[in-house]
Amino acid sequence: MLKFRHILPILFLLSSFFFPLRSTRAQESSGPIYIVQPGDSLYSIAARFSVSLDELLAVNGIVDPNTLAAGQQLIIPGLEGITGILDTRFINFGDSHRSLMRQTQVPDELFRRLNHVVSPSEFYVGANMIVPIQDQTQYAKRVSPAAGESLFEMAVKNNTDVWTLTGINQLEGSWAGLTGDTLYLPGEDAGNNASGLPSAFISAEIRDLPIKQGGTGVITVAAQPGVTLGGVLVDHPLRFFPSQGGVQIALQGVHALLDPGVYPLRLDAVLPDGSTQSYEQLILIVSGNYPEDPLLYVDPATIDPASTEPELQQLVSITSPATPSRLWVGDFISPAIAYAESTYFTSRYGSRRTYIGQGTNLSVEGFHTGLDFGGGDGLPITAPAAGVVVFAGPWTVRGNATVIDHGWGVYSGFWHQSEIQAQVGQSVSKGDVIGLVGGTGRVTGAHLHWELWVNGIQVDPLDWLNQAYP
Repeated sequence: MLKFRHILPILFLLSSFFFPLRSTRAQESSGPIYIVQPGDSLYSIAARFSVSLDELLAVNGIVDPNTLAAGQQLIIPGLEGITGILDTRFINFGDSHRSLMRQTQVPDELFRRLNHVVSPSEFYVGANMIVPIQDQTQYAKRVSPAAGESLFEMAVKNNTDVWTLTGINQLEGSWAGLTGDTLYLPGEDAGNNASGLPSAFISAEIRDLPIKQGGTGVITVAAQPGVTLGGVLVDHPLRFFPSQGGVQIALQGVHALLDPGVYPLRLDAVLPDGSTQSYEQLILIVSGNYPEDPLLYVDPATIDPASTEPELQQLVSITSPATPSRLWVGDFISPAIAYAESTYFTSRYGSRRTYIGQGTNLSVEGFHTGLDFGGGDGLPITAPAAGVVVFAGPWTVRGNATVIDHGWGVYSGFWHQSEIQAQVGQSVSKGDVIGLVGGTGRVTGAHLHWELWVNGIQVDPLDWLNQAYP
């Protein structure tokens, strides 16, 4: 006869068979995966997908919201019927709602639901859109009907059939092809003229989207032979210069005080016969998230418009020409590399500032136009890249100053020096000593101020230390 202690394990096994055990842990939630992007926060992600912050934290088991990092995978709850990875796409020049739907094959209703898109006009350059990468095919090969070319002829030329061509591109029939329209097919992009731009442009691309206040826009365009390029970013004329691979490149700074929002971006082309073509699309400029500096008390003479305005106009005049040759190669280096770590900054670019004239009611508001490196009098200042010295002398606000032309409309300025060791007209190489750190001009102590101008606008020099341009 079985004893009671032998019967208990048997009953437990039988109950496990008929009534399976439930884990004490919460069942894992399923849902699409979002890859965290630089600048994201849990609050912004929750707002973007219209879910509560608490629900987002709970479903991902997040205890400390401060642990969020770019590249991290998050489950997004409440998106029934959506699986896979939620990819982030930045809209580039020539992209449109129609072309993105054709390329990704994402249903329009699903795309609008994920991105809260109301109108196709919201497809401005630099906007990021969520595209679910599920099982659907992503098409990369771009084609475009030439004048007088039928979809049947285009299908034969691309080793496909007209039904595949019309189906992928959501066309009503073989008669619905339009000259210059961007269509997609399976295969790799051949880099042909199917960019959605006028025929003078083979391709156009803007790097590092979205552009921030104080950022540098890099616009790369491949054009037909003999085409002269121009254009406008925000309200500043673009200057294009020939580069490797047959492309032309324009570098353009965006002002640190420009209000975040959407602004005009236009490409212009003058063809060999004198005719012109243009294409315009709005571009998104985002906040640089610059902080407020404490009040700075300085010599009143250094904020007196009688001194500051003529000096600024002279600097603008010096940095306005664009030398056709690019004099630098590769990346820029810190001008304080000879005496300090490249991260030894005492004040960064873009911070909002108010200067107070000591003993007066005179005040000036603005922003910090460069990157400050600490250090005492007499430490060496080195050229961050090759160029030609175009100014060397004393100024009231900037103290003993040196300006280097790097070509293509890019200039470096070095203020507050105790001693200038370069002469106008002198060619300098990366790492050459051009002066010594000092405390001349509008300062509260000795330091090196490095300023970088790109096509008439001061930009964040730190960007140029972190990556190579163009």
